Amino acid sequence: MPKVTVDGVELEVPQGATVLQACELAGKEIPRFCYHERLSIAGNCRMCLVEVAPGPPKPQASCALPAADGQTIRTDTPMVKKAREGVMEFLLINHPLDCPICDQGGECDLQDQAMAYGRSDSRFDENKRAVEDKYMGPIVKTAMTRCIQCTRCVRFSDEVAGTPQMGMLFRGEDAQITSYLESALTSELSGNLVDLCPVGALLSRPYSFEARPWELRKVPGVDVMDAVGTNIRMDVRSGQVMRILPRINDAVNEEWAHDKTRHHVDALVRNRLDRPWLRDKGKLREATWAEALDVFAKAFSKAGNKIAAIAGDLVDAETMYAAKALLESAGSSLLEGRQTGLDYDVTSLGAVRFNTPIAEIENADTVLLVGTNLRWEAPLVNTRVRKAARRGVKVFAIGPEVDLAYPVTWLGNDLGMLGKLPKDAADALAKAERPVMIVGPGALAAGGLGAALAAAGDFIKGGWNGFNVLHTAASRMAGLLLGYAQKGGIADIAKAKPELVISLGADEVQDGAFDSAFTVYIGHHGDKGARSADLVLPGAAYAEKHGTWVNIEGRVQRGERASFPPGDAREDWTILRALSDLIGKPLPFDRFDQLRAAMIADVPGLGAEEGTILDLGFKAPKIGSKAVGPVAYPIADFYLTNAICRASPTMKRCSEELVHGVQFLEAAE
Repeated sequence: MPKVTVDGVELEVPQGATVLQACELAGKEIPRFCYHERLSIAGNCRMCLVEVAPGPPKPQASCALPAADGQTIRTDTPMVKKAREGVMEFLLINHPLDCPICDQGGECDLQDQAMAYGRSDSRFDENKRAVEDKYMGPIVKTAMTRCIQCTRCVRFSDEVAGTPQMGMLFRGEDAQITSYLESALTSELSGNLVDLCPVGALLSRPYSFEARPWELRKVPGVDVMDAVGTNIRMDVRSGQVMRILPRINDAVNEEWAHDKTRHHVDALVRNRLDRPWLRDKGKLREATWAEALDVFAKAFSKAGNKIAAIAGDLVDAETMYAAKALLESAGSSLLEGRQTGLDYDVTSLGAVRFNTPIAEIENADTVLLVGTNLRWEAPLVNTRVRKAARRGVKVFAIGPEVDLAYPVTWLGNDLGMLGKLPKDAADALAKAERPVMIVGPGALAAGGLGAALAAAGDFIKGGWNGFNVLHTAASRMAGLLLGYAQKGGIADIAKAKPELVISLGADEVQDGAFDSAFTVYIGHHGDKGARSADLVLPGAAYAEKHGTWVNIEGRVQRGERASFPPGDAREDWTILRALSDLIGKPLPFDRFDQLRAAMIADVPGLGAEEGTILDLGFKAPKIGSKAVGPVAYPIADFYLTNAICRASPTMKRCSEELVHGVQFLEAAE
């Protein structure tokens, strides 16, 4: 490894590191605008200048200069200071000094670095140029006069998102960044451009003029829009979640979040259930908590042991455990979380989880996708596969052809191919040392798990397990750990003809599945499940309670409460605890910490340290008939997959414009 000296401190740096990275390893702060750790090097802002010897007697851009053995690097000389001041002075020639009205104010790299490294005055007094704002869709708002052409947005769109829709027009003072034909960005990752922009040229359209960063309280949480378990930060003001940003976690989401994660937040205050509702003469009417719980208790006692609980896609583990304990007190084990009718074998949880750590997907040398539209079902897993594809790794897929943002060899839409892959795919898998197969919900719905498991041996080599099942529900893995799975799925529960069905935010159950049962809906939005229920009890959304979630890998993660439920709504577990008193079978916990302790005592894995991937083993269940036939992807609209998204004006606009092609006319300003 090369040895370098940074401001008098000698250290070894990894082979291939840049001078900028060497300076950071030495604890020195190097200003930058164009450089980003996860993007290719552009070297065009020149803010990261340092002195390097041996070398020319002038400052050099540290981001684009490889660290070499014997280099002496200086970051604090008068030459470096003067050079940085000069660069900052040039950057500010045309930048509008509109910090008081800029949404980036308080979180602006240019603002911070102008204070730290800039001059106190400017020698330029010419008129500043102006650039027309560009329309980039419902997520990204532009103020292009502020742009300094760092090209972070261009590189992210091309390299990470895989949608090369941004570029630079013209040269010199006339240079400007734009989207292709100034049309809306179609990437589901476009919200990350706002985080990447260092100067406020790209802003969040839904969040604009809503709050200032110093007004916000920051609460860590876990995203529930898919099953990846993206680490998020909820920014709260006056009891309302104002925005959601990703937290850095290299093992899960790196520092990205997809647009559904970021912008469903406006639905947390819309279409909310904030009081109990009781069906009376065919119509729902408002009720008091006392009346609602009394009706619930009578229905529970009357049903005996013919009681079922259906867990929705967004439910936390603690709520599911409380419901399970309540049903066990009545002698029932009718628990299910796969609302859409999936009935795959769960006798081995290792055979129905994502066995390859998400971060290792990019190191695969062959990838086979089976019945998954990965770009919509798990966008941040798709970015990892794209990294592998950019290295030249072959990606094969079985299913209807879709754009996954990287080259894919489509083998057809017949799961029977798993038994006999075409020669090019079979040869690639035979030679691969780290092969990966991702079995999606489309294959599971078509009964494809057995066929996939029959082929799983080709993907387990030495210490590498490349067999992966992809779920789309945030509650799925925790639900499976807690026993929310019947042998025949939800169809088995329907056959049991329960007299009482407790729906824990289950909005995707097929209409008419439990028409003969008394249905109690405990949830937070007035979606399909609430509209068809006999009793509606207002619960808490994921941002309004502490909770445990387990992602597709089996990684245990915990979210904190950012705000409180609206109106008379209550945390879900407290509703079940109150009911247990009324039926004379009180649950053995009165506080949340007691509930979590009881859950961990019953399922120790759920008490694992934050971020731990559970050891679920891998034992293939007995394989029945192999599936043969076509696949249909379950997600028809990326932006409207759950009750929260369907209540979000931003998600509806994204759906109409980006999925269904509706054109919106922008008013002239």
